[in-house]
Amino acid sequence: MADWIGINRRARRCYGFDEVALVPGDKTVNPNEVDTSWSIGEMTFNIPILAASMDGVVNVKFAIEMGKLGGIAVLNLDGIQTRYENPDEILDQIAEASPDEATKLIQTLYTKPVKDALIARRIEEIKKHKVPAVVSCIPQNAKKFADIATEAGCDMFVVQSTVATVRHVATEYKAFDIEKFCREIKIPVILGNTVSYDVSLELMEAGVAGILVGIGPGAACTSRGVLGIGVPQITATVDCAAARDYFFKRKGKYVPIITDGGMRIGGEICKAIAAGGDACMVGSAFAKSFEAPGRGYHWGMATSNANLPRGTRVKVGQAGTLKEILLGPAKVDDGSQNLVGALKTSMGSLGASNIKEMHDVEIIIAHSFQSEGKVFQMSQKIGMGK
Repeated sequence: MADWIGINRRARRCYGFDEVALVPGDKTVNPNEVDTSWSIGEMTFNIPILAASMDGVVNVKFAIEMGKLGGIAVLNLDGIQTRYENPDEILDQIAEASPDEATKLIQTLYTKPVKDALIARRIEEIKKHKVPAVVSCIPQNAKKFADIATEAGCDMFVVQSTVATVRHVATEYKAFDIEKFCREIKIPVILGNTVSYDVSLELMEAGVAGILVGIGPGAACTSRGVLGIGVPQITATVDCAAARDYFFKRKGKYVPIITDGGMRIGGEICKAIAAGGDACMVGSAFAKSFEAPGRGYHWGMATSNANLPRGTRVKVGQAGTLKEILLGPAKVDDGSQNLVGALKTSMGSLGASNIKEMHDVEIIIAHSFQSEGKVFQMSQKIGMGK
């Protein structure tokens, strides 16, 4: 239901992670026996968490380590790794820049053109270790980069923009033909980002293998401030998941929904899955790992935009190894480590044996959920008060 916000104008109430809670059901399951696997195309992964395609999060080394642990790390083909022979030198410059210099420096560094040979080399370096190679780029580069990537052995291709639609209107350039792209490429295509039922349905009709849900919630993203657009992640995930379920009922094809952005801790990942997500794409939590290439910094994918940057470099620090963040043991008390353990424990407490059962748990509106009874944690800035 929508509420009146003025004369002849109504607005729908939408919800983010801090405004809802999950309600335990009438049974519980041993967390060690729950199934967290999810599938896309013909591939199945044990961990429903993807590392975001951001230069401060994923490089070749990180992608290899994430793959060995059972997850997916997406390498950004528009980024530092494919523009420079020695990306570490560039990453050092970004980490050493002052806050006032960071955005301008990133804009300058990203003007160097992407090298086709480096696209192939990075993918081959990942594949050498027998783990999935998953890459991403913007729509303008998709056709060219996909040809190079598939030839190099890429397993999955992500096409990502601030707002994705099937019906893009442009006279200055040729619009990206999603349906043709999905039909011609031989590997699964994940496309995003969107936050609506109708667009999700149209993307599924076009043949995508997965959909990224989320506009502007990421820790390093400023799209909501710069452009004023976006939908809180719980509502966005619920709406897009409804399109997935309708499409499956009508066509018999299940297209997984991946909630992308805004999740820092285990509880938020659990809520995203409960809202209908089949998996989650996470950036800042992994940027804190020792293996991440950002040296304790994290910056948005649109930071380098030459005219209107919609991201910023944020300091996240280095908190632990990738294995500790993903699988534990956790050495901190705020839910930012052992993300898979948190998901399994939550599923067990909710009585969900697998991801699809997690989609059916009860969700309630709970505005005081984060603060109720936590006055000491808040005042001492520990645990949930950090």
